[in-house]
Amino acid sequence: MEKHLYLSLIPEALIASMLTPKEFGVYYAVGSQKKSRGQAIFFELDPAYRHPDLLIEEGFERCVPHPDGSPKHSIYITVYRAFERIALEAIRKLYLVTQDGRVLDLEGTEDIPAMADDLYMYQEIAPVTPLVVSTLDPTAFYNLIVNNPASLLTVPAICFADLRLGELAHDPERGSVGDLPYTNIDHLRQCLADLKTKTVHTKMVDRLSSPAFPYRMLKSGVYVGNREKFMFFALPSQDALRNEHYRWWRSAEM
Repeated sequence: MEKHLYLSLIPEALIASMLTPKEFGVYYAVGSQKKSRGQAIFFELDPAYRHPDLLIEEGFERCVPHPDGSPKHSIYITVYRAFERIALEAIRKLYLVTQDGRVLDLEGTEDIPAMADDLYMYQEIAPVTPLVVSTLDPTAFYNLIVNNPASLLTVPAICFADLRLGELAHDPERGSVGDLPYTNIDHLRQCLADLKTKTVHTKMVDRLSSPAFPYRMLKSGVYVGNREKFMFFALPSQDALRNEHYRWWRSAEM
């Protein structure tokens, strides 16, 4: 059986498995008695990838079929600082899995789309998980978090999602909330308004935010970067989701 290498982001872990990406997504979201039912977000990696600090070869050696011939679901290689030690060249695809096991795969690109909003909201997914608002577009936000030598608050790598703000992106005080599902909207409005009147470029909305987020609130997609490379995983258009990925779209809308 073919062996796969997955980098889970919720929670952060490097895992060897004999399951295909879609089988692994179902297993990881709903098929394990070791975790509560919930979203899964993970990268499929090149199985040839190696790092001197990660026991990948040993993990593959232990990833063998069960006595009855069924595939081994998971061998955890590390649950500590896995993300920062993965070269982005090793990433094949990003998978977004709903809590009932619907799997959507996204291709990565280094062509980052231009953005023109006044304000943005980012859910950081790994290795830290605050929810923040910012005047910076995704590329500038990535550079601030990863490549800014003047800041004391940097990380070696970051994965974050760009979330919808609707009218609040341009008018935080009077803009309509519409279908935004975020809790404590008054606090969110105030954080956004502060960015318009203060010199800071980012403001934390929730420092203890869960890295899981409503997929239907994704605006452009998911971004991942380290000090060598920055990549974008675009969410398909609403029409494409409805027409080509209907089951995932319906699950994500719930």
